[in-house]
Amino acid sequence: MPMIRLNRWLLGAALCSQIILGGHNAMAANSDKPVNKATSDSAKFNSATSTAQQTRLNNTLAKLAPKANPQVLRLAARALGCAQPDAERLAVIDFSLPSTEQRLWVFDLKHQKLLFKELVSHGRGSGNAEAESFSNIPESYQSSIGLFRTLNSYYGRNGYSLRLKGLEAGVNDLAYQRAIVIHGADYVSENFIEQTGRLGRSHGCPAVRQEVAIKLIDSLKENQYLFTYYPDPEWLATSEFLSCERTDA
Repeated sequence: MPMIRLNRWLLGAALCSQIILGGHNAMAANSDKPVNKATSDSAKFNSATSTAQQTRLNNTLAKLAPKANPQVLRLAARALGCAQPDAERLAVIDFSLPSTEQRLWVFDLKHQKLLFKELVSHGRGSGNAEAESFSNIPESYQSSIGLFRTLNSYYGRNGYSLRLKGLEAGVNDLAYQRAIVIHGADYVSENFIEQTGRLGRSHGCPAVRQEVAIKLIDSLKENQYLFTYYPDPEWLATSEFLSCERTDA
């Protein structure tokens, strides 16, 4: 692993740990502030409820995908707990893994099942076998990281596709404008990997195998969630969904 990429990965891992522990430290710090007893009791109850929900979600994800990076799953649980703790479906992409590995998981949270574990492409502007650069800029042909909400499915130039709404300002909120969608592609296959040593690359879309595209899209369409991860230090330090202070979840 190149030294610059290793340093970025180590810094990202350190920030992940700080984010995961941050919630507990914030609760401890806030306990010294004088507040109204009724307000304090309500806040403690809501905070405890939110923490318990995130813990259950994290445990579910870890159980269903035991080989996935546990830090990535914890961050996904944290982001979803901030956005919509009652969501029924969640997809997670770990862009720190090369495209030759299965790095997309789709979870049925309502029935506690792993629906898909799949190959997924990244944008050609993000890298070759490994994605290293991410963008929110149109025509960059780079993938975006962060939390997305799924919209409607439709038939377009890439066949059956799923629109995405980026929820993080300056990080992925131009996804709809950029036409970043989930779709099937013939360059996402084991055969393509055997021929080229990597998956083919998209214009920034998370493309999947054509054989699973319809079922995978139908499992995620209309107000479900996608969390895409890469150990980017700035995003980890500033994402509102990873440092959420919500107490009404």
